[in-house]
Amino acid sequence: MRLLGLVFALALCSTLALAQDDDTILSVDSSIVLLNAAMADGSGKFPAGLTQKQFTVFEDGIEQPITFFQAEQTPFAAVILLDTSGSMESRVSMARGSAIKFIDGLRGEDSVAIYKFDSKVEMVQDFSGGRYMNDAFFDLRADGMTVLNDAIFKAAELLSNRPEKRRAIIVLSDGEDTMSKKSSDKALKAAIAANATIYTIDMAPVDTKGKPRLQSIGALKNFAEKSGGTFVSTSGGPAMRDAFKRIVEELGNQYTIAYEPKVHKKDGKFHSIEIRVAIPNLKIRTRKGYNSPKTK
Repeated sequence: MRLLGLVFALALCSTLALAQDDDTILSVDSSIVLLNAAMADGSGKFPAGLTQKQFTVFEDGIEQPITFFQAEQTPFAAVILLDTSGSMESRVSMARGSAIKFIDGLRGEDSVAIYKFDSKVEMVQDFSGGRYMNDAFFDLRADGMTVLNDAIFKAAELLSNRPEKRRAIIVLSDGEDTMSKKSSDKALKAAIAANATIYTIDMAPVDTKGKPRLQSIGALKNFAEKSGGTFVSTSGGPAMRDAFKRIVEELGNQYTIAYEPKVHKKDGKFHSIEIRVAIPNLKIRTRKGYNSPKTK
């Protein structure tokens, strides 16, 4: 099994390619498609003990043969993105506290990096499995514009180089992007190609109104829903703690599935993915699909 895992990891790494300029995006070579599926029953519990035979995967409506299946609890890598732009002035402390709640729930084998973003994206703390937080984490201040899309793109780049098959981007932000070079579409595609699930936590005050507010919520929801993650709308307190606890539990209890498409397409188009499981009343979340590379 160790050898199989190593071979699979090497094969997966060879399928990922990250573009270095602003006009191109991370894309996936469709020789292997990796999926992390989160599931919950009607009571919100994570179902355990499901087998490969109970799963069916479809790409563009066509059933695909599953070539790799893993149901065990396995380590995950995550990048926490903290919005420290000027619009977050009164909520940076809350965002920092929320990040601590997430880190407190980590298992020893999990690894997390912390980055902040305002007018630029900067590392606060590199990948680590420990709960030690350096001084930079506690010195965060709100200032500048917001490069949310650039931050997600950067997190995807970082995670694409990680050995863990389960990867996540945790975004704590009010959702308003004011300065990114990357579009939200490019950021989302980069995350999907890196097989990173995006969890977005809305940090805006609950009484914020208006069209810009609706657009910000829409952006955060879009990142989460299309990557197979969740959008959390909460002002803090017990609800925030419960949300982070559930995210950590979910990342550790996902089902990891891989398949090789029956038809290898090099058209640069989006290809939809659907997972079905032969158990009634289970809610399944995974990424909606991927963009194949285009043959030149």
